[in-house]
Amino acid sequence: MSTGFTPLASLAGGMLIGLAAVLLMALHGRILGATGILAGLMRSDDARDRSLRAALLLGMVLAPGLVLLVTGDWPALEVPVPMTALIGGGLLVGIGAGFGGGCTSGHGVCGNARFSRRSITATLSFLIAAFATVHVTRHLIGG
Repeated sequence: MSTGFTPLASLAGGMLIGLAAVLLMALHGRILGATGILAGLMRSDDARDRSLRAALLLGMVLAPGLVLLVTGDWPALEVPVPMTALIGGGLLVGIGAGFGGGCTSGHGVCGNARFSRRSITATLSFLIAAFATVHVTRHLIGG
């Protein structure tokens, strides 16, 4: 199974995520962690906090529509696994983010930029688990 790595699109996406993280910290003093934003939306009583979290999540959901408006095409999305694997993987990532005290955006982007030892450890754990998963599914069980 080959992957379609797109260096320019990946670089642009990384730059936009970094810019979003910097702007959220500079303007609101908040860490851009998608899991924390979603969890906080569900439990916050503060109307301003809920509005900020809802706006961030809405932007994440509506971004493909912006790509359609700008380019005339929907973003290419290829998921080479069955829907059950996608749902199972999403649930496992959600559980792991809960146990790890954050997700890849919070730890990997924001925490590492602040040289947080906790985030560096979490990011290394994410990467090791990802490498092991790819190795097992592609080479040992032939997924």
